[in-house]
Amino acid sequence: MSASAESRVGKALSTSRFRHASHRVSQVLLVIFRAALIIGISYIILFPILMKVSSSFMSRRDLVDQTVKWIPKRFTWDNYRLAVEMLKFPTVFRNSLQLSVIVSILQLCSSILVGYGLARFDFKGKNLIFAAAVFTLVVPPQMIMVPLYLNWRFFDLFGLLPDKGYNLLGTYWPFILTSITGTGLRNGLFILVMRQFFRGMPKDLEEAAYVDGASPLMTFFRVMLPNVKPAAVVVFLFAFVWQWNDSFLTTLYLDSNFLPVALANLSRTLAKELEMNHPQYFSLVVNAGSLMMILPVLILYAFLQRYFVESIERTGLIG
Repeated sequence: MSASAESRVGKALSTSRFRHASHRVSQVLLVIFRAALIIGISYIILFPILMKVSSSFMSRRDLVDQTVKWIPKRFTWDNYRLAVEMLKFPTVFRNSLQLSVIVSILQLCSSILVGYGLARFDFKGKNLIFAAAVFTLVVPPQMIMVPLYLNWRFFDLFGLLPDKGYNLLGTYWPFILTSITGTGLRNGLFILVMRQFFRGMPKDLEEAAYVDGASPLMTFFRVMLPNVKPAAVVVFLFAFVWQWNDSFLTTLYLDSNFLPVALANLSRTLAKELEMNHPQYFSLVVNAGSLMMILPVLILYAFLQRYFVESIERTGLIG
C-alpha cells in the first residue's frame, strides 16, 4: 500500500472516530438535558406538595423558630387532629365521595350515549349539537350563575309543573339532572372524548351485527359498549376529580357539608371556634386539611394508573 493510500485510510479512521466520539458526546448531553428538564419540571410540580407536607407537621413553636426552614423540629399530629375536628371530616368526606361517585357514573353514561349518537348516526343538527357541547367548555360557570340559581330555585320543567315549581337547591337533583342530560361540569369534554373514540372504532363490527339481525340498540349494548372501557376509564376519573375539587357549583346548589367548601371556610371556622386570629398557624391546619383532601385522589390514581395511561393513549388525548 502506498503512502498516500495509507494516509487516506488513516484520515478516514480518524474521521470515523471523531464522528463516533461526537455522537457519544451529543447523546450524553441530550441525556443530561432531559434529566435536568425532568428534574426541573418535577420540582415545580412537587415543591408545593412537599411544602404542604412539611408544614402540616409543624407545631406552633416552629413558626417562631428561626432555625426551622423545611423540616419541622417539633413533629406533631395536632394539625391533622384539629383539621379533622373543624372540618367534621367523616361527614364531609362521606358527602363528597357520595356526590362525586353519583355524578361521575351519570356523566359517564350520558357521555357514552351522546358520543355514540354523534359518532354513528346522521341527523339534522348533529354538528350544531356537537358544537354546542364543545362550546360549554369555554363558558365560565360564573357567567351563568344567576340563571342557574334561579332555574333550580324555581324549577318548573319549562312551565309544566304547577305554581312556581319546586325548590331543588340543597339537594343532589341539580347535579343529577345536569349529568343525565349531558350538561354537567366539563360534560362537553367527555362527549368529545366518547365521540372521537367511537369514530375510531371500525364500522365492520356494527355491520356484522346488523347482518346477524341485531337492532341498533342491541348492537350498541352487545358490540360497542364492551369495547368502550379505555375511554370510560378516562371519563370516569376526570369526572370524579373535577367534581371532587369543585367548590363553585357545590356552594351554589348545596351547603358547606362538602369537602371543598368546608376546606375553603376552614380558616374562618378556626378563628370562630378557637376565638383567636393567627393566620400563620391556621395555614398549618389548612395544609393538613388540603393533604387529606388530595390523598383519596392520589390513592385512586395509584390503583388505576396503568389503566389510566393506557386509556389516555388509546383515546388519542395525548395527540
